[in-house]
Amino acid sequence: MTLVDHLTELRTRLFIVIISVVVAGGVCYLFIEDIVRLVLAPAGTVEFVYLAPPELFLAYLRLSFVLGFLITLPVTLFQIWLFVRPALERSEKRAGRFVLLGGTFFFAAGAFFAYRVILPITLRFFLQYASPAVQPLFSFGGYVGFVLSIVFAFGLAFEMPIVIVIFAKIGLVTPSALRAARKWVYVVIIVLSALLTPPDVVSQILLAGPMIGLFELSVLAASILARSKPSA
Repeated sequence: MTLVDHLTELRTRLFIVIISVVVAGGVCYLFIEDIVRLVLAPAGTVEFVYLAPPELFLAYLRLSFVLGFLITLPVTLFQIWLFVRPALERSEKRAGRFVLLGGTFFFAAGAFFAYRVILPITLRFFLQYASPAVQPLFSFGGYVGFVLSIVFAFGLAFEMPIVIVIFAKIGLVTPSALRAARKWVYVVIIVLSALLTPPDVVSQILLAGPMIGLFELSVLAASILARSKPSA
């Protein structure tokens, strides 16, 4: 393919991705009241306000199109796969399918874990500081940003096993090297947790713990993969 053909193909893939996100976001907006009830559920009986005239509307739009992006993530990954597939060898295509399916699964698992487990724990921790003199009253826009940042952070963090297994598969890392670098990996995880989560220690700790567990799981998977290579 010529450069013009590649650019045309890229434009087609981007157009499909954008249209799918816009359509999914529009559908989410039609059901925004139901979606908002699900988003507010971890906060329990906390009251919410909006502090500026456009805040609620903009928060609805943000929530709708972020959910639209998440829903169409398989479409986005599939379009990326279709774009790069012609340049791949057969073994690379098998690895690409693994990344496509595994990446979608682990991101969804991380987002679900954040919503069902991490958000309630984090909110309970902060709400325990309420007192008769100081009652919690959340800005809806700020709360939506807080929820989305945690969900995205855990979705990305749960991609770690996929990344490490692929690196081990192509020989960029080995199980022994991963074990030797364990303490430095822990430092990097703590730094990433501080960057990916809202600026509070609780969210950072709750992200760092699962990431360390995922790293150890990834080392185990890389070890199993290394042992299986001679027989392959």
